[in-house]
Amino acid sequence: MLVSAAVCPHPPLLVPETAGEAAPELDALRAACDRAVRRLEGNDALVVVGGGPETREYREDAYATLRPYGLDWTIPGDVRGAAEALPLSLTMGFWLLERQGLGTGARYQAVAFDDPPERCLTLGRELAVSAERVALLVMGDGSARRSEKPPGHLDERAAPYDEGVAGALGRADACALAGLDPGLSRDVQAAGRAAWQVLAGAAAQGGGAAALTAELLADEAPYGVGYLVASWSRAGGPA
Repeated sequence: MLVSAAVCPHPPLLVPETAGEAAPELDALRAACDRAVRRLEGNDALVVVGGGPETREYREDAYATLRPYGLDWTIPGDVRGAAEALPLSLTMGFWLLERQGLGTGARYQAVAFDDPPERCLTLGRELAVSAERVALLVMGDGSARRSEKPPGHLDERAAPYDEGVAGALGRADACALAGLDPGLSRDVQAAGRAAWQVLAGAAAQGGGAAALTAELLADEAPYGVGYLVASWSRAGGPA
């Protein structure tokens, strides 16, 4: 059963060394992520869920790396054999867990960015019954079309889209997340849609989403991309 969840964005700029002189601009967002992730401690299974090119679980020898983003950071450092790199969303989840000392034993599950909602919901339900007390770290950015600047250029639908997601995350409204339209999500370049719908599927298991409490910890768009942080917990879960 899903006991707790943290929802975080996955820009490489969350890592201070990657952001350089701009690192202080994301201090509040980073602190919100840390707060949400700390609440995942003390469960039977911790699964990091994030978008990727295909839906699959990564093996234990997968590694996290930010080398494609200009930072010589790879964990573990002695990558060998057929080990695979985690996609960016899961790499950033790995990094957030390492900051809190929670990385040991975590599982890493990618969901294809273009998976239809029902497949995402089904995956969430499967993850929720994989252990008695399941915690999810759900990695996903909001719209990348919040301003005239790259990466996405302005789309008037982008801000309302992110507002709707923020409201759903702040209410633990799994139905609203489940109802996100893949076409609109693609148009506004919202990278988190599939991962958020995995969360919706997981929340529907057991006591259902109505038994969850939620807190929206951050809602920002500093570079024209929506960054949302939220924490969900079930009665009897961690404080």
